[in-house]
Amino acid sequence: MIKVCLADNQPVVHFGVKSYFKDHAEISIVGHVGNYNMILDMLKIKPIDILVLDLELEGLTSINLVKYILKEFPNTKIIIFSNLSENIYAPNSLKAGVSAYLHKTSKLETLGNVIVKVNNGAVIFNDAIKKSLAMIAKQNKSERLYRKLSNREIEVLRFLSDGKKNNEISKILGLNEKTISTYKLRLLTKLNVTNLVDLVNKAKTLEIV
Repeated sequence: MIKVCLADNQPVVHFGVKSYFKDHAEISIVGHVGNYNMILDMLKIKPIDILVLDLELEGLTSINLVKYILKEFPNTKIIIFSNLSENIYAPNSLKAGVSAYLHKTSKLETLGNVIVKVNNGAVIFNDAIKKSLAMIAKQNKSERLYRKLSNREIEVLRFLSDGKKNNEISKILGLNEKTISTYKLRLLTKLNVTNLVDLVNKAKTLEIV
């Protein structure tokens, strides 16, 4: 049996996934957690083959934390199962070392198929992502500028879009408030806007947040 741990904020997701895979021939949901620290606690005491992870999980403030899991627990593979835009977050997830990115609008049957394939060594990103990456490579500098946001800049932009202030973001990410201000200025420049409202609106238009 493939031992799976689900890491998600939403109880309804836990219930739905556990119910669907209850009698699955190949997959066993052996754990479910609601925040990042619980993942680490789980992995220390229980062997997990596949971690199904929502990028919006409480406590998951940086893609670097995903890298940390993969480094510290190399026998565990990660599948991102999230509502966040695949075009923006799947490439960064791929770079971080995750094995698959699946949007939450996908059927649980699809999730099951992906879990089995990833357990067998496959790396799965949908055709749209592959085409998007190919298109980015062909675009000129100005066209792909917004796609060149760093992982940290995307994280800061997400928190700004949620209405958080610089000091709040600095506490969440463990960074100096001045550093957050610097990231904010970079975002304004890269997205070619002059104020926070336009920054957030453009980010939403480009499906960055």
